[in-house]
Amino acid sequence: MIQRRCLMAAAGLMALPRIALAQTKWPDRPVRLLVPYAAGGPTDAVARILAERMSGNLPERVVVENRAGGGALPGTEAVARAPKDGSVLLFTTVVHAVHRALHGSRLTFDPQGDFTPVALIGVVPQVIMVTPSSPVTDIKGLIAYLRAGQYSYGSSGVGGSSHLGIELLKSMTGVAAEHIPYRGTAPAVADLLGGRIAVVMDSVATGSGQVKSGALRGIATTGLQRSLALPDLPTVAETLPGYEATTWNAVLAPAGTPDDMIQAMSRAIWAAVENDTVKAKLEELGVQIPAPEDRNPAAAGRFIAAETTKWERLIKEANIVP
Repeated sequence: MIQRRCLMAAAGLMALPRIALAQTKWPDRPVRLLVPYAAGGPTDAVARILAERMSGNLPERVVVENRAGGGALPGTEAVARAPKDGSVLLFTTVVHAVHRALHGSRLTFDPQGDFTPVALIGVVPQVIMVTPSSPVTDIKGLIAYLRAGQYSYGSSGVGGSSHLGIELLKSMTGVAAEHIPYRGTAPAVADLLGGRIAVVMDSVATGSGQVKSGALRGIATTGLQRSLALPDLPTVAETLPGYEATTWNAVLAPAGTPDDMIQAMSRAIWAAVENDTVKAKLEELGVQIPAPEDRNPAAAGRFIAAETTKWERLIKEANIVP
């Protein structure tokens, strides 16, 4: 009898998100969570963790669809033109905040006007890395090193978080460093290990492994607070107040999606994130989840708007072009 009551109680708890959706007209097909990046990367990993848990709480499954290439433009455009019924959502990053500044009139969609924020899943700090043989051991040393010579840094590509992060550091300190864009961070790290460039900034989701193994030396992380993935490393802001250069994960819907659907999807997302297993997996990937009061569509919209303003200003000042 006790076991039966426990099972009934558990079933009731599992049904709570479905009850909350009872008044929402739900699509009669699986929800496609479109990731504009290749499978296997950190963004894809977060999307799949979320989709798996959400599938147990919604009337239909949530399936991840990868639409990689083109600087995330094709995948983003596909969602902008998708049905406005909650059946297709975009799982994006900080790149969404720089589309307009980088591509201007060549864009086939409006990054702000064609999308409605659903949820900011969290921010992901980056880690600045050099080789173990480098004389650089901290941010002060890095600034002095770059000021004293002609050095190059690698990034995952023009307009990516690893590019913008170093450009922000240059802007705030006046140092110089030549940008070498790669097709992803992995080849940039390979050239760093080979001594062909001086420094690389990478997401803690992937960079922390290199640091923990001793293959590379981590100097600092780029969030406002220390990363749980690399808690012993200071932040850049501890030396350079005001500095912050994170990537992030956000869910967006096509503009015009009914508000009750946006709110229902937001509740379903946060019900999934509140799961202890999901939280633990996200922390392993370096994702810093927003405070409870910021877990709503309006807060996600304010965050993305602020990020857009910040990075558009930097792109203009640094004359960054595709």
